[in-house]
Amino acid sequence: MGEDSRMVKIGIALGGGGVRGLALIPMLDVFDELGIRPHRISGTSLGAVIGALYASGMSAAGIRDWAGELLRNNTPGKAPAIRAMLRWIEFKDLEFGSRGLFRGDRFMALLQEAIGVTQFEELKIPLRIVATDFWLSKQVIIETGDLMPAIRASMSLPGLFTPVRVNGRVLIDGAGVNPVPHDVLTDCDMVVAIDLMGHRDPGRREKPHLVRSIIGIFDIMQNAIIEAKLKACPPRIYIKPDIYNVDILDFDKVAQVLRQASPARDQLKRELESVLAAT
Repeated sequence: MGEDSRMVKIGIALGGGGVRGLALIPMLDVFDELGIRPHRISGTSLGAVIGALYASGMSAAGIRDWAGELLRNNTPGKAPAIRAMLRWIEFKDLEFGSRGLFRGDRFMALLQEAIGVTQFEELKIPLRIVATDFWLSKQVIIETGDLMPAIRASMSLPGLFTPVRVNGRVLIDGAGVNPVPHDVLTDCDMVVAIDLMGHRDPGRREKPHLVRSIIGIFDIMQNAIIEAKLKACPPRIYIKPDIYNVDILDFDKVAQVLRQASPARDQLKRELESVLAAT
């Protein structure tokens, strides 16, 4: 089964969501299993990171191995959550100041090494990355030229990562305007959208602490954007894994994310097989 044999141009839209974005890996594994080569990929935030790795020719299994090595727990004597966060911070450069906590240079160097190319045009699968123009409050779609600044801009969550200047524009996290960028794939015959916003436990009633409040309101706004875009431009296949009670920086919950994403992986496989069998 493959795109070329069926002449179906399949686009994949990869949403963001911090650590929840690692649930994209089993979704991409479905495409590998079915032998489907996407016509184009779009990505926001961590979806841009995973999308660039996949577009470079890396398999889902390869991405899983790369991410596992990045997050491997090598700091003994600490609680699991602290160990995971220390490992994550190890690959970022602290920049205490008014623009953001991390510059991200070390992480980007490792990502560049894994991707192996520097230009969009060198990727094996065309990629569109979504970022936000801070001063114009508008979506920016980047699909040509330098690849790494575009990825870095798309994942620059305000307050956590420093903004990025690209072609004279100050760019921040693309999730601020388009958390699951399926509507930018209008040149595809069918679009598969992966929404990784997750869910909160509706039974909880305690007051959130400061960080959870900030992250939570960002999630609420993104969900509103996603809902509006689904009504205006519904994708052919929409997948939202049931990921509960995982915030974007909960890097000690990787196993939980992958476990909770498993049913959605099976759903994606069934829907892809059904749609393609009818074409």
